[in-house]
Amino acid sequence: MKNIHNISICAAALLLACMPLVPADAASKKKKRNRRNAPTEQVEQQPVEVEVCPEQEAPAEPAPRVYADTLALNRPASERDVIIAEWYERNIAESYSDYFDRFISVDTSDIPSASLPDSVYERRLRELVSPVQLPYNPIVKNYIVRYTEGAYSPIGRILSLAQYYFPMIEDELIRQEMPIELRMLPVIESALSPTAVSRVGATGLWQFMPSTGKSYGLEINSLIDERRDPATSTRAACRFLSELYDMFGDWTLAIAAYNCGPGNVNKAIARAGSNCRTFWDIYDFLPRETRGYVPAFIAATYAYHYHRYHNIDIQPAPLPLATDTVRVSRIMHFEQVSSTIDCPLETLRALNPQYRLDIIPASQRPYPLTLPQSCVAQYIANETEIMAKDSTYLKEYINPANLDKKRRESSATTYRVKRGDTLGAIARKHGVSVSSLMRWNKLRSADRIREGQILRIERTR
Repeated sequence: MKNIHNISICAAALLLACMPLVPADAASKKKKRNRRNAPTEQVEQQPVEVEVCPEQEAPAEPAPRVYADTLALNRPASERDVIIAEWYERNIAESYSDYFDRFISVDTSDIPSASLPDSVYERRLRELVSPVQLPYNPIVKNYIVRYTEGAYSPIGRILSLAQYYFPMIEDELIRQEMPIELRMLPVIESALSPTAVSRVGATGLWQFMPSTGKSYGLEINSLIDERRDPATSTRAACRFLSELYDMFGDWTLAIAAYNCGPGNVNKAIARAGSNCRTFWDIYDFLPRETRGYVPAFIAATYAYHYHRYHNIDIQPAPLPLATDTVRVSRIMHFEQVSSTIDCPLETLRALNPQYRLDIIPASQRPYPLTLPQSCVAQYIANETEIMAKDSTYLKEYINPANLDKKRRESSATTYRVKRGDTLGAIARKHGVSVSSLMRWNKLRSADRIREGQILRIERTR
C-alpha cells in the first residue's frame, strides 16, 4: 500500500510539472476580460431561458394522463369499456374530419357548384394523385353532378356509413398493397349496405354472386351468408380485384371486369384492337351497365373528397364506431344477448348482418360476434347466463317447419305511402333500390304511387 501511495504522489507531481505556466499578469488580464464580458454573456443567455421554459412545461399538461388515471384497474371492466369506446369514437370522428382539413385543399372561389367550369373539376381530379386513372370528361361530369347536386344526393348518407366501413376496407387494401381509392367500389356496388341485394341475386357490400362468393371461400347457407359480412367479404373482394389486375395490368380494366366479368372485358379488348390499354379505349365495346361503372367510380371518388365544396354535410354514423369481437362456440340466438346485457337486438343485427335469422350456427366451429366496445365486458361477465338461455330462444328453430316459417316471416315488411313520398325517397330510407321496390310491388312506373298505398319491402337483415 505504501508503494502505491508513493507512485500516486509521483504521478501527480509529474502531471503538474508538465502543465504550461501562465504568467500572473496574463491571468489577471484574462480575469478582467471575463468580468467585462460577463454582462454581455448574461444578456445573450436570457432569451434561451425564456424559450426553454414552455418546452419544459409541455409534458406537464394533464391531457395525456387523463386516460391513465381513468382506466385504473380498480374500476369495473364495463366502465373501462365505455371509456375506451368514447375515446375510440372521438378519435375516429376527429381523424375523419382532419383528413379533409389537412389533405384536401381546393380553391374557395364563390362560384356556385352547379356552374363550376370544367377546368375546376379536371384540376381537382388531377390533384387526387392515384395509381387508378381518374380522368375528367363529359361522361364523368354527369355522374359528378348526380352525386353532388340536388336535395337527394346519396353522398351525405354514404359519408356517414363510411366512418364505420372505410377503416376496415382501407386496412385490407393496405395489407394487400392495393390502391386505397378502391374503397369507393362498394359505394358503387351497394351504397355501403351489407344487406343490399341486386335483381340478379348479388348480395352484400361487394355484391358477390353466390358462385363467386363460394369460389373465394365465403360460407353461404340458410343461416349464414358471408357475402353480407363486411370484413370477410372485403378480404374476398380484394383477392378478386388483385387477380383481375394481374390479368389486365390496369386498374380501370380490373374495375370494369369486377362489374361485368373478365370474359366480357377480354371480348371488348379483342373488338377494340390489341393496342387498347385502358377502360376508355374499349368503352364503346363494353356492356351498357359497365360503361357507366368506371365513370361512377371516378365521380364517387370526387364527391367523397370534395363534398364540403358542394355543401354536403357528413351525417352522424348510424353504427357504433368502436366495436370488438368475441368468439361464440355454441349455437346462439341474438336475443340471448340482447335480453341479458344492454345491447339492443337491432344493434346486433346491424353489426352482424351475415347471420340471416339472428342465429349464430356455431355447432362445429366458433363464429365471431361483433359487439359495441361498451358491451364487451358485460358480455364476458354474463356469458354463462347468456348461454343458459339457449333452450328459451332456440326451441322454435329446432323444428325445420318453424325455421321455414320464420324465414318467410322475416323476408319482408310493409310501408304505407305518405303524402309527398316518392319511390326514390322510400328506397333511400330503407336502403334498397328503386328497381327492387318496383319489382317487389309489380310497379310499372316509379311515378305511380298514391297516398295510403301499401308497399312490400324485402327485409335487409
